[in-house]
Amino acid sequence: MTHRERYLNVLQGKPVDRVPDYEFGAWDQTYPRWHSEGMPAKYEGSDWGIISYFHTDDETNGPAPNVNIGLLPGFEGRVLEEKGDTQIIMDGDGATCEMVRSERGASIPRYLRYAIETRKDWEKIRDERLRLDDPRRIPGNLDEVCRQSHTADYPVGLWCGSIYGWIRNWMGVENLSVAVYEDPEWVEEMMEHVTLLMLHGYRHIAGKAKVDSGHWWEDMCYKSGPLLSPKHFAQLMVPRYKRVTGFLRRECGCEFHVLDCDGRINQLAGLWLEGGINVMFPIESAWTDIYAVEREFGSRMAYRGAFDKRALIAGPAAIDREFDRLTPLFKTGRLIPHTDHRVPPDVSFESYRYYRRRKCQILGKEYREG
Repeated sequence: MTHRERYLNVLQGKPVDRVPDYEFGAWDQTYPRWHSEGMPAKYEGSDWGIISYFHTDDETNGPAPNVNIGLLPGFEGRVLEEKGDTQIIMDGDGATCEMVRSERGASIPRYLRYAIETRKDWEKIRDERLRLDDPRRIPGNLDEVCRQSHTADYPVGLWCGSIYGWIRNWMGVENLSVAVYEDPEWVEEMMEHVTLLMLHGYRHIAGKAKVDSGHWWEDMCYKSGPLLSPKHFAQLMVPRYKRVTGFLRRECGCEFHVLDCDGRINQLAGLWLEGGINVMFPIESAWTDIYAVEREFGSRMAYRGAFDKRALIAGPAAIDREFDRLTPLFKTGRLIPHTDHRVPPDVSFESYRYYRRRKCQILGKEYREG
């Protein structure tokens, strides 16, 4: 089978010669440890270090018919001030924050200001960086990539962006949460604009590209549940998801949409499904019981991830137990397993190698390194 056939068959619950081999990558801070423990220094960089060293199926992917649906231009990430062990930086979303220096380890930023704090801020960004008619949104080779999508032997994905997550990054969780109650018309205006950006961009691939799956990022849940109430989610977001997923289904044959959200997703999973998003990713095991989600939605939902990354820290015995835990889901034929987030620097290179060897053995794929 081709990579594309495996991918689509798994999501449809159909037989495959083997399940696709994907990974979620590692934190940048993980690679220095692995380099000191035997991984060649040329392999690094979040996703690509693992993909290229361990030869996951992501390695065979090719061009996708993407259009630019985000900030254009984006903000230039830069250091504004040095403060001992920390730095004041501006990130790519225009927020100013204080962070521990990267060489000191990973840290949660302390935000000092967001790009959008007033309606005037929003209107400036909307008019300068979120123009629907900006010609730079359409790549020059788009028509050729659309033609290739019909005969590609790898899954053709499409970047769909975010309806909540981007606005959360531009405003901050607290500011957006308050605005939902104090100025809901403003929140709806912003969500509508990013939805129009998607639909306006996708007109350029309508009837031209064959897309297998749309890929969304929201990260709008924490360990206990969603950052936005299900009531507001249903009101503000589900109808907009439907417009985008429905358009791509009609115009590009796109039957699957993959949603990247950390935390406890149980309260929103059904609403995402209602909006046409039917593949959950990465299913953080600390907060979401994939078996509970699977019992509720059955064959209407498929999954990527679910392997508890904490097992990698504990070592081989825990890794084996985690694979045993997920074995029943393999029988449903709708799970593409990999770690439930990026691999942290607590994980030794040898432990990760053991995980990869076991996984390839279970999938029936040849194990390769380097």
